[in-house]
Amino acid sequence: MASVDLYSGSQQRTFLGHPIGLTICFLTEMWERFSYYGMRTILVLYLVKYHLYSAQEASFIYGAYAGLVYMMPIIGGFLADRYLGARKAVTYGAILLVCGHALMGFHGSAAFVDNGVVVRDEPFIDLFFLALALIITGVGFLKANISTIVGSLYGPNDPRRDGGFSIFYMGINLGSLVATALVGYVGEVHGWHYGFGLAGIGMLFGLLVFLTGQHLLDGRAEPQNPARLKEIAFAGINKEYAIYLAGIALVGISWVLIQYQSLVGQVLGISGLLMIGIILYYSMTQCSPQERDRLFVACFLIATQAIFWALFEQQAASLTLLADQQFDRSILGVNVLASQVQLLNPLFIVLLAPAIAWLWVKLAQHKIEPSTPAKFAIAMLLIGLGYVIFAWGLSLGDQPGRHFFWLIFIYLMLTLAELCLSPVGLSMVTKLSTTRIMGMLMGTWFLFSAMGNYIAGWISALTGSSTAGAANSIDVVATISVYHTIGLMSIGIGVGLLLLTPTLRKAMHGVH
Repeated sequence: MASVDLYSGSQQRTFLGHPIGLTICFLTEMWERFSYYGMRTILVLYLVKYHLYSAQEASFIYGAYAGLVYMMPIIGGFLADRYLGARKAVTYGAILLVCGHALMGFHGSAAFVDNGVVVRDEPFIDLFFLALALIITGVGFLKANISTIVGSLYGPNDPRRDGGFSIFYMGINLGSLVATALVGYVGEVHGWHYGFGLAGIGMLFGLLVFLTGQHLLDGRAEPQNPARLKEIAFAGINKEYAIYLAGIALVGISWVLIQYQSLVGQVLGISGLLMIGIILYYSMTQCSPQERDRLFVACFLIATQAIFWALFEQQAASLTLLADQQFDRSILGVNVLASQVQLLNPLFIVLLAPAIAWLWVKLAQHKIEPSTPAKFAIAMLLIGLGYVIFAWGLSLGDQPGRHFFWLIFIYLMLTLAELCLSPVGLSMVTKLSTTRIMGMLMGTWFLFSAMGNYIAGWISALTGSSTAGAANSIDVVATISVYHTIGLMSIGIGVGLLLLTPTLRKAMHGVH
């Protein structure tokens, strides 16, 4: 009888021991992440080398873009929860993504310096920002909702849930691994537009996979009230098509915001406080005491993870510029491109994720598995220690050509920390949330991830030169100081979380 209760509410059709719907989610997310990480791999290098933005300017653009990418799911999650359902939202998001990545293949002529002034092909710069805006909005409709679909495949007490999210997370990193190797090479060697185009082809595959395999979800991603979508919103247009038009409007808003990076930070800060306030108000007025306590813990951990992502996402910004300008990237006679250094993260994920998952299971069998708050604390300690030691390693030499070992070390520490926080975090949201606001809470998770990504751009800007077109745009002395400071800060937060873990665990009321 106990086994029946454990699997109550889970999808009945299975594949390799998990709900069969996980297969379509895995493949769709794998291709979507192929396109996202492939484009991200070369984005900062493209801005610095092709359009001659300074390291500071490129970092701010990257931070604003990444911040908006992770902010938009709050809207996509809300619209899916209330109207569209996750399946329609994912499909619409994928279409926008295909369009955005297609536009990334057009970038005009290279920038040049004329009498000390950088001259850029402005019409194509506008097109470039439009492409980013389409990608931002597309991710907003897809990202939170594909994760919500995974959660819906498992009943509330299904012990396979964490394992399912770990498998799903493997799809993310498999797509990232292949993209970093291929897109980075194609972009740096054969042309930036070919690299961006290859990323777009990956997204097209993701759309086709989801369209052909969505029947495997067994109706778990459909609208809660399909009839509502047929109601007229305005001018004879029903609510479903009105939402699609609103998506186009969001593209326009994103196009403006991405060009005014400081405004993005203000929007993120206000939105974050507003969403936490709404969720806490909801928990106090609409929830039982146990539900309220769990939502309190979820909000606390969601806010904390923003700091983690600010440190983690240096790999696409300052760490890539460091790899390009300050390290000897020759390994056993093979020259590794600067963009391909980012391959270390998904490679370590693929190698280490099964071992970490096995470790959690073994510790659980002996009733000593760390709770979710404790895993967050471990992640902050690991990433902080990584930056402190890496900063020390950078200080050992004052010339370009530093040993590749240090890059391997920092990426290993980033990955170990990620494995303690990210898949556990996604599962935590689905376990601590009430079903009525799960999409909103998942969107809030990505909103605070957005804050972390935006702050990552700000941190990266502190390490770079403000001179556009500079051959060496990274400031090593400033980088050492910045990395040492953020590392110590992260260690302090990790210690604080460990001290709070017993209190947080009690408030989770049996949810591990």
